[in-house]
Amino acid sequence: MYKPTKMIYKRTLYVLCFGISFGISAQNEASIPELITDRPDATESPNTVPKGYFQVETGAFYESFKENSLQTETFVYNTTLLRYGLLENFELRLGWNFEEVTFTANGLEQPNVLSGMSPLLAGMKVEITEEKGWMPEIGLLGHFMFPFTAASDYRPETTAVDFRFSFAHTVSENSSIAYNLGAQWGDDSPEAAYVYTLVYGYSITDKFGVYAEVYGDLPEDSRANHFWDAGFTYLLQPNLQLDATIGRSFTEGQDILLSAGVSFRIPK
Repeated sequence: MYKPTKMIYKRTLYVLCFGISFGISAQNEASIPELITDRPDATESPNTVPKGYFQVETGAFYESFKENSLQTETFVYNTTLLRYGLLENFELRLGWNFEEVTFTANGLEQPNVLSGMSPLLAGMKVEITEEKGWMPEIGLLGHFMFPFTAASDYRPETTAVDFRFSFAHTVSENSSIAYNLGAQWGDDSPEAAYVYTLVYGYSITDKFGVYAEVYGDLPEDSRANHFWDAGFTYLLQPNLQLDATIGRSFTEGQDILLSAGVSFRIPK
């Protein structure tokens, strides 16, 4: 998520107790690059991780969808995204989720539970230009999702691909807007789904920020999906941020989304 001038923004509570503060107190705070994350919202920031730094963004989320008498609940216990700054304006990205889906029909839990790792996500992000006047800050990112890395319950037949351009504007000293435009191909379907996001972030203090967002996708041959979410971030340490989110869909689909997480950067 994009960060306003004074604060940080960026889906959940997967607490990594081991070494979470590794190296945080070892650096002078003034020398620590600003922590900008791509969670908890759906909007990806145009910013890359500083060269030589390794950043971990992880969490968990719950979502529910009910259609007629069938309720589908998804629990994602690990939404880890690993980011490494290879160059000053270029980063490498790896992501992997552990998911579980349960079904309830007419109030009775069904035995067919789906569980396992989703396809491994591998990609990159590049900063294209900095903000200048009315021109926004711009970034480009893209990913591949490889079927052979997934558990059998989540293994598609084909490799999924996505890309998006990320834009950000400073509104005031304490606030900003950011938005993404892109496309994705997946779910063993040849049709493209065009993706959009729009988020507004506000820094209440130097450590505490809030945001509100709308986002969705528009498949070429299927109905569109539109969502909203809102949440907050808290900068516990210069290299450590906590977040929480709530949301649901405008269109038929997601009844509730609950998310919490943590992001931290390991110093060089």
